[in-house]
Amino acid sequence: MLWYTNLLIIVQVVSALAIIVLVLLQQGKGADMGAAFGSGSSGSVFGASGSSNFLSRATAVLAAIFFTTTLGLSYIGSRSLGTTGDSGGIMQNIPAEKAPASNPEVPVPGSSDTTKTSPEK
Repeated sequence: MLWYTNLLIIVQVVSALAIIVLVLLQQGKGADMGAAFGSGSSGSVFGASGSSNFLSRATAVLAAIFFTTTLGLSYIGSRSLGTTGDSGGIMQNIPAEKAPASNPEVPVPGSSDTTKTSPEK
């Protein structure tokens, strides 16, 4: 089961990095207007749309892979937590911290013992 989790993590990281690269390579929606008025370096009036379609489709496929691996990792994580048999969360497995023993020589504020030692002048 450990190799399956490691494989999903590797695929998720690679797809996330590829999505970042593909999004940075794509042109914005307003980039075609500059080409229409002559200020762009495009070969046609409406810009190069062939690479845009490929980049958009590749981004959509990688996003689907990323979401699928995320769902798979969350399923594996929730299944490994549920193997202990209790229906509690992850905090149920942490042992409770014991309170320190109180020192009888140290007065506790608000207690019934009101004897105070004041320094003599």
